[in-house]
Amino acid sequence: MAVCARLCGVGPSRGCRRRQQRRGPAETAAADSEPDTDPEEERIEAGGALSGAPGGRGAGPPPPPRCSLLELPPELLVEIFASLPGTDLPSLAQVCTKFRRILHTDTIWRRRCREEYGVCENLRKLDITGVSCRDVYAKLLHRYRHILGLWQPDIGPYGGLLNVVVDGLFIIGWMYLPPHDPHVDDPMRFKPLFRVHLMERKSATVECMYGHRGPHNGHIQIVKKDEFSTKCNQTDHHRMSGGRQEEFRTWLREEWGRTLEDIFHEHMQELILMKFIYTSQYDNCLTYRRIYLPPSHPDDLIRPGLFKGTYGSHGLEIVMLSFHGKCARGTKITGDPNIPAGQQTVEIDLMHRIQLPDVESLRNFNELSRIVLEVREQVRQEQQQQENGPEDGEGRGQQSPREPQRGPAQPSAELPAEKGGESRDGEAEAAAPPAPEQPAQSGQGQPFVLPVGVSSRNEDYPRTCRMCFYGTGLIAGHGFTSPERTPGVFILFDEDRFGFIWLELKSFSLYSRVQATFQNAEAPSPQAFEEMLKNIQSLTS
Repeated sequence: MAVCARLCGVGPSRGCRRRQQRRGPAETAAADSEPDTDPEEERIEAGGALSGAPGGRGAGPPPPPRCSLLELPPELLVEIFASLPGTDLPSLAQVCTKFRRILHTDTIWRRRCREEYGVCENLRKLDITGVSCRDVYAKLLHRYRHILGLWQPDIGPYGGLLNVVVDGLFIIGWMYLPPHDPHVDDPMRFKPLFRVHLMERKSATVECMYGHRGPHNGHIQIVKKDEFSTKCNQTDHHRMSGGRQEEFRTWLREEWGRTLEDIFHEHMQELILMKFIYTSQYDNCLTYRRIYLPPSHPDDLIRPGLFKGTYGSHGLEIVMLSFHGKCARGTKITGDPNIPAGQQTVEIDLMHRIQLPDVESLRNFNELSRIVLEVREQVRQEQQQQENGPEDGEGRGQQSPREPQRGPAQPSAELPAEKGGESRDGEAEAAAPPAPEQPAQSGQGQPFVLPVGVSSRNEDYPRTCRMCFYGTGLIAGHGFTSPERTPGVFILFDEDRFGFIWLELKSFSLYSRVQATFQNAEAPSPQAFEEMLKNIQSLTS
């Protein structure tokens, strides 16, 4: 009766049209007068009454007959299931035997591999090895999905940048390295540290790629959310026949692109040897912590992201530029014994622009120093006014029309110069986006030249800049001792390059954007990005 009512679109109080046609007039009238107590029919009647005229009579056109998924042809079910997220398909397989059988179709899993993880190879060639697309999805891509993205290895003060990607039928961890010093505009270098692949039906295989003797047995452990570790089970593959001396010379050519005899600066030789000894301790086991790329906003001075910067005897290092309302910060992704990775190397006060003098006056370091120190004093007075309250500031008539409303100062990152074996960095004051009428916004520029006496690792710096701001850089002694923020000048050259003059060290750092595209690197929220910055900074504070 329930099925008839659903197909006919008539409530049970009126009976079934087919049955009425078989009955006589008397039987029909009797049937209409009898109550019907079937719960299923009452539910259908209620549905019909809602869609029809008052009292359920004079209803509109009957609803279309319902069709179950089980009645659809298998090829249509394949198309439907292939459009669902792969994580939902195991639950779907528990519905019935038919669904479970259809979900063994490789077409479904081939599409999920392509759409969710970008696997573009012709996965049909897996049939030769007996590995299905379902195996690739479940045992490789889905199982190791949590390690995809950008990571910072825990290598003491040196840090690093690891990018884990799906590369064909492999998951590979690429370590990104800056170009050789001082060629800051050259592209990044990278080398594989590990890979995961599925060549058998059983489980995925992890291989360590460190050393020069080919892939060998390794292990990956996902410690917790946003953290994992790798371990090499065959460290003998890392050793070279010529011993530590051959290993050091090979590392030096890869890291610096030169031999030790080519490096005449004694302090630089010490730093290089120290880095080799320290980092070689981590060739068998490493822990990685997730990092995010900074979020971008339309009113940012330039697009935030990763940059390569010159840091004196320490060579080139990777810095993340991010914007925080009225200030911008450069956070070290790679570091050195003076200012370790995770610290804020520079902070730019976007509320205090610096108007550079003409080129001839700019060559005079004392003139530039005078201008910067005047701005620093202005910033100090504005801070004092905020601490004393608005009434006290107004009483002295010293309140700035562009009061920056700075928040608490935060440590910055590091500095590039070579001064008695000490590199230092400072932190900058908070700042606000520049006004739209300023030259940088309109594409205008002004001549720029480094003052006489300011050292630079790269003399091929731009000779035109858009605008300059007051900033601070973090400087410290070896082992991050006696950290101190010192004043400096942030120089914006173009969308992809900026510089920083460290007044105390009379040194200049040039930064160039990392021209690479990173997947799975966006922060889930601005709060998550801020929390990430705090975490990587706390590890080396």
